[in-house]
Amino acid sequence: MELPEGYRAEIVEEFIEVSPTGRRRHTVIINRLRRALEARLADGDHAAYQDGNLIHRRKVWIPDLFIAPEDLDEIPDEEDLGVDASGIAAVFEVVPPGREAQSRDRKRKRRAYARAGIPLYVLIDDFDGDGTVVILTAPDPDKAVYADEHRVPYGTDAVIPDGPAKGFVIGEVIVGP
Repeated sequence: MELPEGYRAEIVEEFIEVSPTGRRRHTVIINRLRRALEARLADGDHAAYQDGNLIHRRKVWIPDLFIAPEDLDEIPDEEDLGVDASGIAAVFEVVPPGREAQSRDRKRKRRAYARAGIPLYVLIDDFDGDGTVVILTAPDPDKAVYADEHRVPYGTDAVIPDGPAKGFVIGEVIVGP
């Protein structure tokens, strides 16, 4: 599939979804988050990645950022197109503008990541009230839901509860202007 410049394609819930790459604010937030996570994860065996294919049951997602083992060769997918979602520790999405794009991150990807058993899904959402960080944990793959949801408004620190980034804070340094 050939896409126009500035667009990417993902397979989410049986459909190929084509969307533009992020706007400037999207890029700023993801880069702040990546740099802070790299510093936090520097002494461990996990790293922060951008622009990688996560594969689960022949579905492909390209999250804004994910945490996985430092050596991605530990979690290859069977066709060597990306990494197997079962080895992913966390996924972060910055919710873009637009109803369809917001539905993709808030609903469809939420179900897809839960179905894959990804233990932590974090949404950074400028369009939820005055801005909200949503931390989703305890996936139930059979029901495609996260059992635990913690919503934190911008201006209050959101803290990662578990995993390689346990204790990591998403606050004004990351989501601020």
